[in-house]
Amino acid sequence: MSTLNVSLPPPMKTFVETQVRSGLYSSASDYIRTLIRADQRCRAEAMGDATLLDGGVRDGSAGGPALCACLRTRLCHLSHAGHTTSE
Repeated sequence: MSTLNVSLPPPMKTFVETQVRSGLYSSASDYIRTLIRADQRCRAEAMGDATLLDGGVRDGSAGGPALCACLRTRLCHLSHAGHTTSE
């Protein structure tokens, strides 16, 4: 496993240390890896949703207007939360 040094402002460092002390994570690295995995899953889901929505809008096979509306809402929510589907 390789090493990556990250600089954090004191309040963020304290927050990470608190998460580790909670017992849910064995180390700061474990906590950060968990966050990265969650972000990777979220982005993968958003990419899948965008692909499904794009294909369904073009050929009408995405399960109808209700599914398209649901996916648009989800993608909008993700983009407002700081997630993008272009990466």
